[in-house]
Amino acid sequence: MAQFLMPILGADMTEGKLVAWRKQPGDRIERGEIIAEVETDKADVEVECYVPGVLEKLLAGEGSTVLVGRPIALIKADDEAAAAAQVAPSVPPPFVQAAAAATPVAAARPPRPAERVRASPAARQLAEASGIDLGAISGTGPGGRITREDVEKAVAIGATSFAPPEDDRNVRMRQAIAAAMSRSARDIPHFHLTREIDLKAALDWLKETNGQRPVANRLLYVVLLIKAVALALREAPDLNAEWQDGRIERRADMNVGMAVSLRGGGLVAPALLKADERTVDDLMSGFRDLVQRARSGKLLGSELTGGTITITNLGELGADSVYGIIYPHQVALVGFGRITEQPRVVDGLIGPRPVIVSTLSADHRVVDGHLGSTFLAVLDRLLQEPEKL
Repeated sequence: MAQFLMPILGADMTEGKLVAWRKQPGDRIERGEIIAEVETDKADVEVECYVPGVLEKLLAGEGSTVLVGRPIALIKADDEAAAAAQVAPSVPPPFVQAAAAATPVAAARPPRPAERVRASPAARQLAEASGIDLGAISGTGPGGRITREDVEKAVAIGATSFAPPEDDRNVRMRQAIAAAMSRSARDIPHFHLTREIDLKAALDWLKETNGQRPVANRLLYVVLLIKAVALALREAPDLNAEWQDGRIERRADMNVGMAVSLRGGGLVAPALLKADERTVDDLMSGFRDLVQRARSGKLLGSELTGGTITITNLGELGADSVYGIIYPHQVALVGFGRITEQPRVVDGLIGPRPVIVSTLSADHRVVDGHLGSTFLAVLDRLLQEPEKL
């Protein structure tokens, strides 16, 4: 038997609220299937299961708040030996560990009355934003579950009995960001390197390529940055790593996190998984989808926890450069500023060229200046041959 644990979905997450079970006892679960929805300070996250088998028992009910790492379900794994080999990975998934018997979930807090209300994640999000008390709404969904449409109707009729929510997610998000960034600034010895990159070749290729495509299929230059960063990691693998328990742990997959600003304030950094193996068109599609789901609060657990390096791109806001703070437990962050016209000597002639400032923030416990400089040089080289990305 294997225990399915409350996952870690953020650097300083200590507990999560189980919003809904997607599977019930007796259901078959395949690798990568969504098993539950968990509410964090930043989003409602769809959590995947990475041990195939049959769901035997639920150890926590919907609405329960459970400490990270505590069991919330039992799974009869197809391969018990494989499940046992995946005990407590440093970064989840699979959030599963082997277990001989069920363990009581002593850390689970009984839900408050308002949390016992059955509601979809979208309904909860809208209710919080609108100051709606879900307990005052009659749900029309399956089993009386409150839907987003139910909340919209309540807002439309201007019900007077709705109280403001007890917790404000924007406040909790700022607290989560403050905790993670304070931890990073306190514990990670940062150093920064910069390199100006001539983007003329990349932008010329992009203009020619987009000119042959319908608007819906055109590429943004950010996707070239994502692919170049992912490929550059192959030549600087120590940057695709974590600092865990006093040692470097390299990651096999190049999962590039993207800092996404949220409309209500705050940000998240979900990852484009295996970015080095994907085409620029696939990355463009994935990037659009990731941003949309991040801003609607619908991300996968693997996207929130799987990042091995993060990109922050402030060019669209007019910043010339950005010196970012590394997201724990990663060891590097790449920042890009706006594209500016700069005089450059090319083939003996001076002329204006589109230039972007790339910045590497790195953990000096893992990375030294030589490796960081090598990474930026490789990044520059790759962007001079955009057709090969």
